[in-house]
Amino acid sequence: MTAEPGTRVLRADKAAISAAAEVLRQGGLVAFPTETVYGLGADARHGEAIARLYAAKGRPAFNPLIAHVADLDAARQLAVFDADAEKLAAAFWPGPLTLVLPKRPDCPVAALALAGLDSIAIRVPSQKTARALLAAFGGPVVAPSANRSGHVSPTSAAHVLADLRGRIDLILDDGDCDVGVESTIVALLGEPTLLRPGGLPREDIERVLGHALASPSIDDAGDAPLAPGMLASHYAPKATVRLEASTPRAGEALLAFGDAPAFDGTTFNLSPRGDLIEAAANLFSHLRALDASGATAIAVMPVPRDGLGDAINDRLSRAAAPKP
Repeated sequence: MTAEPGTRVLRADKAAISAAAEVLRQGGLVAFPTETVYGLGADARHGEAIARLYAAKGRPAFNPLIAHVADLDAARQLAVFDADAEKLAAAFWPGPLTLVLPKRPDCPVAALALAGLDSIAIRVPSQKTARALLAAFGGPVVAPSANRSGHVSPTSAAHVLADLRGRIDLILDDGDCDVGVESTIVALLGEPTLLRPGGLPREDIERVLGHALASPSIDDAGDAPLAPGMLASHYAPKATVRLEASTPRAGEALLAFGDAPAFDGTTFNLSPRGDLIEAAANLFSHLRALDASGATAIAVMPVPRDGLGDAINDRLSRAAAPKP
């Protein structure tokens, strides 16, 4: 893969990871793979770098960023962990779970990254390149999805390049992401609350906690969401989206799941065999492909809501929300 001057694309070997860590130290922007989606990384302690990240994404400044760290010890330097937080971290880190916790008084993460809140969203990713980069860098890295704000999220280096060519310094290419949807976000600021469904099923979290999670609606975010992904119109393709469609209408493209109806128009199937893991992995790349096809309207077949279906339906509902 090649890029225009200003954005290097490197295969994720040891030398490339070392180069990426140095870019971060210099206040630059590095896109890198995680198990969920590709993240756009900046030094979490570097306010100017974070401002450049917001500018590159066109990201709303009131939407806080997730700080990615190498391990639990590093996370404890940023946030206050109660018994529930320790329990969830022990069970699911490294992995696709973000915890929103009270920040420590001496938390070094820049206020801009926290959107002025007294809480911080933290994650320990499991993907090998992400872990190697965090270890080489030696500090927290904020990393929202590596795409223009409001666009569908990137699951390959090619997706990142298509959105951010010339806007960022470096892309580490380590192939496609395994999970394909963002991390699940749980707030532990009182009653444990599911802020965003994602790559870790709600049921698994509730099993470890021993009780149900509270569930705010996507409209509860208001003007100051506690975590990424809580704006009603988010992860949106350019086309209008119609959900729970049994058959496409004239002029629509089809995003199918399972057995698709006979249809002569543009069709992408999240999983012909009805597998939610496959559907999650394909979700954003299929939405991008439908946009690239020139479709102006997309009919989406029903997707079951159990397991990862919860996250898939959350993303699709945001894609269908009226655009601001």
